[in-house]
Formats: sequence, C-alpha cells, structure tokens
Amino acid sequence: MSRVTIHLTRHGEVHNPEGILYGRIPGYGLSERGRAMAERLGGFYAEAGRDVRLLVSSPLQRAQETIAPIASALALEPRIDERVIEAGNAFEGMLVDRSSLSRPENLAKVYNPFRPSWGEAYTDQVKRMRAAMASLRVRLEARARADGGEPEGVIVSHQLPIWVTRRAAEGRPLWHDPRDRECALASVTSFTFESGTLVAVEYQDVCVDLQPNRAVPGA
Repeated sequence: MSRVTIHLTRHGEVHNPEGILYGRIPGYGLSERGRAMAERLGGFYAEAGRDVRLLVSSPLQRAQETIAPIASALALEPRIDERVIEAGNAFEGMLVDRSSLSRPENLAKVYNPFRPSWGEAYTDQVKRMRAAMASLRVRLEARARADGGEPEGVIVSHQLPIWVTRRAAEGRPLWHDPRDRECALASVTSFTFESGTLVAVEYQDVCVDLQPNRAVPGA
C-alpha cells in the first residue's frame, strides 16, 4: 500500500502597491514580506522527518519566486504546470470595489456568484487542479515503489484554485464567501492518499505571524 502526500501551497505576498486584482497579469513578484514567507516555506519543507521529492509550480512569477527557496533547500528542480495557474477573472487589472462592480458594463459579469459569472468556473478549476495532482501522485507512487517510504510533493499555486479543490475534496459546495477562505498567504493545504484514495486533508498557516492586516486582492 503506497501512502503519498501532496501539499498545495499558496504563494507569498505580492508587491502590489496599486491594490489591483492582478490575476494572471505577468510581472507581479513577491514583496519583501513575501520573500520572507518563501524562505520560511523552504525551512518548513526541509524539516527532519519530511520526504519531499517532487516540486511543481504555477507558471506565474509569484509562484516561481515562492518555490525557489524550497527548491534550494531541498536541492530539487521544480516543474512548471499550467494546470495550477491562477483562476481566470474578468476583472483582472482593475481595482475591485463596490463602485467598480456597480458600473453598468460590469453588472452582467456578477449575475451568478455560484459559477462564478465573472471568471473561470469553479468546477473547471477543480478539474485542472485534480488532474495536476493526479499526475504528481502517480509520480510519487512510482518513487514509493522504487525507493520505499511515504514521499511528498509540493505544488505552489494560488488561493482560489487551492480553496475550491479543498472544498471539493471535503464534499462542500464550491460557491462560497471569499472572506471565509481558509487559505492564507504561504499556507499549506495537504492531501494524503493511500493506494490512490484520499484519506486526509489538513491545513497549516505556516506564516501566521507574517500575514498582512488587510485583504490581499488578486492573489
């Protein structure tokens, strides 16, 4: 019986002085605090008793900058996987507030919060994230058969794809209030599988003392 764990890890804080919803826009890297978060994640995954063998990252800059200290600490080369990218969003590049959402040209985008109508469907996010996790799980199980142990893998991704994937795994509705997401910056949501079956989901806020005192847009 193979037992493997996949850690969905949110990237660290991004330098975003304009406060826009940056989504998939290129060029948004980590802030100074975000780099401190990434360094802590490197130490977290290098702790004694862990057996991290494979690393995967979203192609976005903030994710690659977050995984770099982890890769350095573990002497591993991360793979890029487009399937774990940030959710698509029609409000990308905007300062999102009540005023902007109430503009006539934007009202048609917010009519259905259950899909959601303003961006990539929650179900589509779950499908691609699960596919990426399945690919990584197969690779980890191959390592387990070859070398033994209970290998772990890390995927650095983004808040919404991680959160809806967790909700799906726990049998909860995918629609939700964004203010209720339990997926802090540089947090770790771990999925443990035995013989391909999910047996546990756990959450850790690794950087609880480094969290900003305000909501972070576009993360």
